[in-house]
Amino acid sequence: MYHDFREKGASMRVLIVEDNALTRHTIKALLNKLGHEVVGEAEESVGAVRCFTELKPDVVFLDLILPGKSGVEIFEDLRKINPKPKIVILTAVEQEEIDRQLSNKGADAIMRKPFSFEEFKTLLKSIS
Repeated sequence: MYHDFREKGASMRVLIVEDNALTRHTIKALLNKLGHEVVGEAEESVGAVRCFTELKPDVVFLDLILPGKSGVEIFEDLRKINPKPKIVILTAVEQEEIDRQLSNKGADAIMRKPFSFEEFKTLLKSIS
């Protein structure tokens, strides 16, 4: 039996900034399943800023721990370029202080890895 999991409403253009290829692939598959378009992928800070500037996504999934600059630094860079897109922080680390800092800086959501399809769907609804 076929189930269409796509949500009613506008499709979002998404940039994935994550150095783990399997995690990027998983997020991309979930977004596609929900009817959203992955416009770009980056594994580190320079690629993240370039893709963000050129592709103008609606949403960014941003890993907290990346080669080079940290996710927090990249987050600040992206917000300076354009404060409008939603930014979802991806992390396997559970630290209230970092969560608080990111929320204070304007992170739209924080998603813990690993996550379920239902958690992912709920998060997307909360930011759309």
